[in-house]
Amino acid sequence: MEETKLTGKIYDIQGFSVHDGPGIRTTVFLKGCPLRCPWCHSPESQEFPTELNWMEIRCTGVEKCGRCIFACPEKAITAGAKKISLKDESEYTVVKIDRTKCTSCFKCADACPHNALYRCGTDYTVEEVMDRVKRDMPFFKRSGGGVTISGGECLWQPKFTLALLKACKAEGIHTAVDTTGYCKWEIMEQVLPYSDLFLYDLKQMDPDKHKRVIGVENASILDNARRLAAAGGKLQVRIPTIPMFNDNRDSYREFGSFILELGDAVETVQLLPYHNLGAVKWERLGRPGPALEAIPPTEAHMKELKQLLEDMGVKNVIIH
Repeated sequence: MEETKLTGKIYDIQGFSVHDGPGIRTTVFLKGCPLRCPWCHSPESQEFPTELNWMEIRCTGVEKCGRCIFACPEKAITAGAKKISLKDESEYTVVKIDRTKCTSCFKCADACPHNALYRCGTDYTVEEVMDRVKRDMPFFKRSGGGVTISGGECLWQPKFTLALLKACKAEGIHTAVDTTGYCKWEIMEQVLPYSDLFLYDLKQMDPDKHKRVIGVENASILDNARRLAAAGGKLQVRIPTIPMFNDNRDSYREFGSFILELGDAVETVQLLPYHNLGAVKWERLGRPGPALEAIPPTEAHMKELKQLLEDMGVKNVIIH
C-alpha cells in the first residue's frame, strides 16, 4: 500500500495555531491515547474509534426538527428536557441519547441538519491531509511555522504519523511531533529523522505516582527522552502543572534535574497551567466529567515555579 493511501483517524485539524511549535502552524490531532490523565481537557482524543458527539446548543428542538429520533434504528434518541431559546426566549425540547442503546451507526448524525449530533473522528489519507496543509504554506514561510502532529498520542498511529511527516518534509515543511513519549523506542527512532522538533510532555517524575494517577508507567517516557537527546533530537519540554499532582517545588526540582540531564537537546521548557475549559467536552460524549476538577494555579505561583527552574540553570522557560 502506498504511504499516501494510508488512513489515520483524526478528530481535528487546526490552522493558524501559534502554541504548538515555532511560527504559525497547522496542527493535526490524531485520535486515541493510552494515557488517562484525570484532568484531560480533550476527552474526545482518548478513544481510538469514531465517537458520537452531541452539542446541545446547536439543537433546534424536536418541535422544529426531530429527524435524529426517526433516523435512529435502535430507538436510542428520544425527546428530552425543555429549554429556553437564547435567541427569542421561546421554549423548545432537546433530544436525549441513551448511550447504552447506541451502536455508533451515526445515522442520527447523518440526519441532523444543524450538526448538533456529529462524528468525532474521521479517516483521512495522507494526501487528503496534505491538501489541507498546503493551503497554509504561505503562513509557514512568512512565520517560520509548519505542521505539528498531535493527539491523543499520535505515535500510537505510527505508520500514518511517519507517512505524514515524510510527506511534509518532501514539501520542505518544518515538522513537530507533540507526544506523551509513551511508545516503543523503535517508533520514536523511525520518526526522528523526519521531525524537526518534539513537543515532549513531562507530567510526573515519581514512577509510582505516575502509574497510579495516569495509568501507565513513566520509565519508557523518560528513557525515550534520553535517547532522543542522545540521538540529536530537539525537544520542547511541556509540563502540565496540575494542582495536588505536580504543582509543588519538590516536583519541579525533579523536573529541572531531568531537563538539565537532557542538555542542549532541550530548546524550550513550556509550563502549562491547569485549566478546566474542556469540561463541557465530556458532556458532548455522554461521559462523566474529568476526575480532577481544581482551582487553576495562580500567575504568581507559576512565576515562582518558573524562577525555581531558572535558578537551577534551566534555560528558555516560558509560561503558556
